Amino acid sequence: MTSAARYLGQAAWYGAIALLLGAFAMGPSYTHFPDDRAMIKLSFAHGAQRQADCRRRTADELAKLPHNERALYACERRRTSLYVELEIDGTPRFRKTIAPGGLGKDGPARVYERFVVEPGWHVLIARLRDSGRSVGFDYERRAEVNLKPRQSLAIDFHADEGGFIIK
Repeated sequence: MTSAARYLGQAAWYGAIALLLGAFAMGPSYTHFPDDRAMIKLSFAHGAQRQADCRRRTADELAKLPHNERALYACERRRTSLYVELEIDGTPRFRKTIAPGGLGKDGPARVYERFVVEPGWHVLIARLRDSGRSVGFDYERRAEVNLKPRQSLAIDFHADEGGFIIK
């Protein structure tokens, strides 16, 4: 085969690949998010309270420990699970117990959920329990929001800022 024929065949092959790539680039169309909907995102990471309270070590216990490990208080690392609820317009949309992260179950529990809703006014009630109790909630926030089409509303949580933050 002559070198001119080889180059023509190679050009035809590359042209066919380029046409195929161009066809896939132009279609099928993909809509990431519908134009007539809004989104609510519940997304945060929070470390719940520890399962056991810290206790003060005795003088004998401290003496038995190496110098670099002589902490006055002994604290268990394991945290309790979070219980999270989200109501949208009086309908429970999320209810879940989330275990703490990490190998020792001492890290934060992570939540990420998306809810597609109609645009307009909505009543949101977010609740969280991060203590060892079995009923009631440690944090609760109620908010009325007016969502526009294609708007994304985030619900975050920071205990040091009072609980749920809706923005």
